[in-house]
Amino acid sequence: MRNLFFISFLILSLGLQAQTALYNSGNIRIHEEGQIGFHTNLINDASFDQNVGLAGFYGNNAITVSGAFMPIFYDIEFFNDNGVYLNTSMALTNDANFVGGDVITPRNLLDIYLNFLQNGDYFSVSDITKVDGYAAITDKQFFSFPVGNAQQIRPLILNSEAVNTLSKCAYFFEDPNNPTTFATSFNTSRKTRDVDVVSTTEFWHLTGNVPSTITISWNQNSNISRLTDAAYKVGIAGWSKVGNQWVDLGSVAQGGDLTDGFVSSEVFVPDDYAAITLASLAIPTEVVSLDNYYLTPNNDGLNDALVIPELEQSPNNHVRIFDRFGLKVFDKVNYTNEFRGYSNTGNVVVGEKNGLPAGVYFYLVTLDDLGTEYQGFLYLRR
Repeated sequence: MRNLFFISFLILSLGLQAQTALYNSGNIRIHEEGQIGFHTNLINDASFDQNVGLAGFYGNNAITVSGAFMPIFYDIEFFNDNGVYLNTSMALTNDANFVGGDVITPRNLLDIYLNFLQNGDYFSVSDITKVDGYAAITDKQFFSFPVGNAQQIRPLILNSEAVNTLSKCAYFFEDPNNPTTFATSFNTSRKTRDVDVVSTTEFWHLTGNVPSTITISWNQNSNISRLTDAAYKVGIAGWSKVGNQWVDLGSVAQGGDLTDGFVSSEVFVPDDYAAITLASLAIPTEVVSLDNYYLTPNNDGLNDALVIPELEQSPNNHVRIFDRFGLKVFDKVNYTNEFRGYSNTGNVVVGEKNGLPAGVYFYLVTLDDLGTEYQGFLYLRR
């Protein structure tokens, strides 16, 4: 960290003392193992895309990135509690470390976003550090968009049938009947017969032309109890651009209760829908719950593995475990007590070798021999 601050000071002291921004008109490049720290605004009016080191955005004052050219960094670190504001898009080719503060984009300008390129990823996002506005992906098939608003992270997990050339996503904590940044409203009273009640609390905007499924979650701020009295009825609805109404996008995988949970959609094309949100659906059957489980994988012989006695009645089974946002972290057909707090899906990037972080997870169990499905909570402690 000291090196980053020192380098930043050198750059500012070489002729930029009286200015409030670092102005790039060319000839800046971060070489391998190189590091640069920005403590002031960046105006990028030249190519700044051959970087292989680390760029950090630090300080106590908000930083603005603007200019005619999109800067493309290798590794990025965000540690500014007052935020990094993008007035032009910014991209990364490797990792973004969200230490503190949001990356903020104008929601009324769809062409400004933080773009995760083919090998770009992130870690450490939370309610206090995320993308407040639009995040995007290029040349990716699976991604969890780290989006939210100023108060909370509300990710959307995208799983496409092919690679997306470009897909963008933003979260809106507002009533879709009166959106602040769209030219039209999404009337929640206009819906197909299989959609019961549409959320007036929040929605997402997702673009992309590849058939995909999505997973979104809810929390106590989502007010799910206003939609339904049973969590198993929660599904996903999309505002059809053709029909100008909310339609059912499905409820394929689902878990949780009226306070916290997640749901996954059926396959659809994101560009066919102007908004996506949670809704109660006309679902006739209830998913039965098993017990909630407590797991402490510390090799003391107690609760080291997830053991579900009911699986003895159905050797042909399928066990899936999801985090609180609906990201699948474990998947096993014909489960026989293999889960010991480690992911086997490849979706978890940070700390995967050290096991999943402590917290609440949801499990979904399908008993093929009995033709039934169960769900419940799993509490993981380390």
